[in-house]
Amino acid sequence: MTELGRGTLSKLSVQLESPVRYSLRLGEQDLAVNPLIGRRLRLEYLGEIHCSHCGRRTRKSFAQGYCYPCFTRLPQCDLCIVSPERCHHALGTCRDPDWGERFCMTDHVVYLANSSGVKVGITRASQIPTRWIDQGAIQALPILRVATRQQSGLVEDLLRSQVTDRTNWRALLKGDATPLDLPALRDQILDRCAEGLLALQQRFGLQAIQPVTDLAPVEIRYPVEGYPTKVVSLDLDKTPVVDGTLHGIKGQYLILDTGVINIRKYTAYQLAVHAH
Repeated sequence: MTELGRGTLSKLSVQLESPVRYSLRLGEQDLAVNPLIGRRLRLEYLGEIHCSHCGRRTRKSFAQGYCYPCFTRLPQCDLCIVSPERCHHALGTCRDPDWGERFCMTDHVVYLANSSGVKVGITRASQIPTRWIDQGAIQALPILRVATRQQSGLVEDLLRSQVTDRTNWRALLKGDATPLDLPALRDQILDRCAEGLLALQQRFGLQAIQPVTDLAPVEIRYPVEGYPTKVVSLDLDKTPVVDGTLHGIKGQYLILDTGVINIRKYTAYQLAVHAH
């Protein structure tokens, strides 16, 4: 087999084309993945993890790529990243207020996505459509524009009464979801949540939370030649060498004939990639 590259692994880079174009980042090297579909791949974990922030060697990766000290002090690893409605920036206790201003006190989008069925999600406006592709959505539609991350979390929490915020990753990797009428679902959900949305607008201001009704759904197609009938998850911590023929890429998953592997999970791992 030929070695294609080695280095510190980052999540798959994506570009919205038809199908999505993927690159695997190993240190400073970008390796195009789409041309490898149909070829035999070997991913070899080299036994080291280096923190994505400080570069320190760590025995275990926290929050997908950080050492424990960075995990406990960096703002991007704080509890409000997972639960944005618990943002504490206004209390003066943000781990890094300047970081919070740049990444949290900025426009966010509440959206519907169809990956393993319809779900609600939030993302910074600048992360569209990357966020949708990372989740393996075949359709996505912005439904609200919100002024801050905390407010988007409060809106998402309200909308969860009508639609899940979870993706069934096993269903995602067994095939494409059935296409849905996302504009009709948007109208239905916003109507049912109108009272709660009005209360949030009264709390934060009318301009802080605005419905988006003039956009068409984004359709996304993935480079997949075949889906598994049974989803087997491959784990580099248990099996340092993963080997198999690449059948496709969806979300952050490589789909091999021997199983599937979530590349994002192994951010900061030292990896060598070979192909035949």
